[in-house]
Amino acid sequence: MPEHLLAASRDPSEARYEETLRPRRLGEYIGQEKVTENLGVFIAAALSRGEPLDHVLLFGPPGLGKTTLAHIIAAEMGVNIQVTSGPVLERAGDLAAILTNVEERGVLFIDEIHRLAPAVAEILYPALEDFVLDLVVGSGPAARTMRLALPRFTLVGATTRAGLLPPPLRDRFGIVHRLDFYEPDALQKIVERSAALLGVELGEGASAEIARRSRGTPRIANRLLRRVRDFAHARGRATLDMETATFGLERLEVDRFGLDELDRRLLLTLIEQYGGGPVGIRALAATLGEDLGTLEDIYEPYLLQSGFLQRTPRGRVATERARRHLGFPALGAQGQLFRGEP
Repeated sequence: MPEHLLAASRDPSEARYEETLRPRRLGEYIGQEKVTENLGVFIAAALSRGEPLDHVLLFGPPGLGKTTLAHIIAAEMGVNIQVTSGPVLERAGDLAAILTNVEERGVLFIDEIHRLAPAVAEILYPALEDFVLDLVVGSGPAARTMRLALPRFTLVGATTRAGLLPPPLRDRFGIVHRLDFYEPDALQKIVERSAALLGVELGEGASAEIARRSRGTPRIANRLLRRVRDFAHARGRATLDMETATFGLERLEVDRFGLDELDRRLLLTLIEQYGGGPVGIRALAATLGEDLGTLEDIYEPYLLQSGFLQRTPRGRVATERARRHLGFPALGAQGQLFRGEP
């Protein structure tokens, strides 16, 4: 199985598919109802006043639609969008060049905004608050400050780790929304919409099975749909039915809870080598031979959300649900093995 299959981070090789399946307007966006309803109100109010939308911060695990919402905001406002990311903006001049080219009431989208260099983030403060750009011209005793007026624009920032944003930057966002993992019903609708756009005929139960194993993440749901479609084609099936969907997902080693090989290996390591925990995430990453950021940003959030993992002050702990799912005896209230039903 490809390592990135259940990684909710963006895969450049899938850009064409994501662009095809991405909803264009708020009315097409499925799930995150509180977020979309509030954004609809704020956008309508900004349009009625002829003003730019207030700056928007979207945060939450990867693959939940932050980039899609940024494009939708621009479309609903009837303006262009400029897209960049925190790691790309290495120098203050990089961001200054972009800011001077933003159109009036336009949208600037910065993905992974928590990874902005401090010097780059500092020039954003006056740009967001007063729509001005402070530049230092020259060096040494001859250096002087120049202030340039900027068009009134909307910054949409996206991050998986809002806690890493500098407080002065975070405080300048007037609209802040967290995107949560999707419920299976919403994911099923997304799978059915994507299947229609891809020309895939779904049999009864297939979309629900794909949605159930998609870790609450639309990007993963769409990825699994495409992979399971390949199994249907290989088996000569015109319709992607429940039996083929289940067969394909099992071949991909995605279990009924949406856990893959690394999820299970993480939980097994925690239980077998560390007695169920607590253990630090760095020790887990070293034992598994995996990148710390991969575990923290991609795998841990879903395991926490779905009740297989707990985060304590002393480290990570495997839950009773994880023990049962992997076939281990349950632990009693005092931590002794309980030889009842697994």
